[in-house]
Amino acid sequence: MSRALIPIDDPQDPRISAYRDIRERDLVGRERRFVAEGKVVLNVLFSTARFKAESVLLRESRVAGMGELIDHVPQDVPVYVAGGAVMDAIAGFPMHRGVLAIGKRGEEESVEALIARLPERALVVALSGIANHDNMGAILRNAAAFGADAVLMDAGCCDPLYRKAIRVSVGAALKVPFARGDSAEALVEALSESDFKILALSPRGTREIDTVKRAPRTALLLGAEGPGLPATLLDRLPSVRIGMREDFDSLNVAAASAIALHRLWVET
Repeated sequence: MSRALIPIDDPQDPRISAYRDIRERDLVGRERRFVAEGKVVLNVLFSTARFKAESVLLRESRVAGMGELIDHVPQDVPVYVAGGAVMDAIAGFPMHRGVLAIGKRGEEESVEALIARLPERALVVALSGIANHDNMGAILRNAAAFGADAVLMDAGCCDPLYRKAIRVSVGAALKVPFARGDSAEALVEALSESDFKILALSPRGTREIDTVKRAPRTALLLGAEGPGLPATLLDRLPSVRIGMREDFDSLNVAAASAIALHRLWVET
């Protein structure tokens, strides 16, 4: 580690204002910024070119084990260090992980623009109404693990760059390209116009997922737990389900996405 670290002794220091009261500000946004948390997530942030970092804030006790990570931080990105009590006061709650960065959002890509740059053989995950950050993060993690080329979301989905979603995704939210459209119907139209075979995953699906042969361009459409996918889409699209015991209703949407994506991935 060959760079100078910047000590922070005052929780009100204006240089770390973007980190202040993390939980509360997560709910209202950060002026085109996002918070990355944890060593694994920061490693992703600094190993991909998709997002840029504005600064890093480390708990003093974590610095000794962060040499390799710190070496990957660009020289124009300040690395701040604070003691435990100061960092907790900055964050507004005990920050046990002690590894944070502020990332900068770029211009949001449209659904149509993202689809247009996908390869001829592509796997896409399309999401309708996924409002739970744990589920969003887990779906992004599964999308990365099983080779999805993009994730598309409707307006009812939560922010994939919310701190918890990024953390649950173990950084996949910073790697997998994503875009947001207005409605699930609009996502389906955009995918259909680009020759995607769209599979609607539902407990009421008409075919088992393991009987489906993947098309060169395939999209897996997932709905929120409870309401599921709109009936209008289930009626018009090929629907698939994951076989399970007859006396049990359904899986968590994130778990279901892992099973379905794995099946489509092994068809590659």
